[in-house]
Amino acid sequence: MKPWRGPLRAALVLVLLPLLTPASAVEPISLGLAIAGAAASALTGIISYPRLYCYFRECCLQKHDQRAAAALQENLDKKLFGQHLVNKVIVKAVKGFLNNTNAKKPLALSLHGWTGTGKNFVSKIVAESIYKRGLQSKYVHQFVATLHFPHAHSINLYKDQLQSWIRGNVSICPRSLFIFDEMDKMHAGLIDSIKPFLDYYELLDGVSYRQAIFIFLSNAGAEKITEVALDFWRNGRTREDIQLSDIQNALSVSVFNNKNSGFWHSTLIDRNLIDYFVPFLPLEYKHVKMCIRVEIKSRGYTVDEDILSRIADEMTYFPREERIYSDKGCKTVDAKLDYYYDF
Repeated sequence: MKPWRGPLRAALVLVLLPLLTPASAVEPISLGLAIAGAAASALTGIISYPRLYCYFRECCLQKHDQRAAAALQENLDKKLFGQHLVNKVIVKAVKGFLNNTNAKKPLALSLHGWTGTGKNFVSKIVAESIYKRGLQSKYVHQFVATLHFPHAHSINLYKDQLQSWIRGNVSICPRSLFIFDEMDKMHAGLIDSIKPFLDYYELLDGVSYRQAIFIFLSNAGAEKITEVALDFWRNGRTREDIQLSDIQNALSVSVFNNKNSGFWHSTLIDRNLIDYFVPFLPLEYKHVKMCIRVEIKSRGYTVDEDILSRIADEMTYFPREERIYSDKGCKTVDAKLDYYYDF
């Protein structure tokens, strides 16, 4: 509150001035104009302070880096189930990047795993931790491969449009967040058009991209992740024993050599411009039940354990013999609750 004292004091003095000054000293009209002008000036001065201005209007770099990191940690702890690697890597990577005042390049995260394991959910939490409006923020930009880049014959046009879009938005807000969904459906070579923006350049045509964040979402590599998880399970080890080092290198190689990954022989991987390949493990029965429980509570209903178990049992699991992992993760939980509860 201290920075506001000057403008507030000035406005207060001018408001009280008629009570302290003889009536004949100043003409009423002149005094009224002076008071109005001074009050407007004081109010403008107050609103010009960034924190107050950003309270009413969304600003670039809206949340202080420490608060953003704390919000990210809290939301992942409360809302993300069965993904100890994701929690650890995302928090460390994003927190470290936000607090780094001299980053050498933008942050690039590639999230991989089966549908329903939490990739979109985590990107949403990252967006909300930085901007109050989350995915609705004008500084958060989402691209969906099948929606924004549907035609292979237009790939050169898409490259130009994508570069222009990123350049224009980072020029407006250095801490822009770009999310690319369905990377496994992206035309090969398209994503390489943004390589200059992810590289170690201080400036490109007068623009610095070093505060921007890029998140890629893909199903590619899910088979490799499942393979590692199954090996641990069959050897009597828990999923929590899995470390990033057990998966990350194999995952990046798998994605690089997959023609349907969007990163097939990509310079982003070849030049080590992806900072982390983040594996989302397939969800087990107990994690599905956690998702169902949270969704029921979020709708304001008391949890019925019988219904909860019935919904979880209706999910399909793989491998066929062991039935360990949900093949759709938590993706269909919402629809199944509509069937059992009279909302």
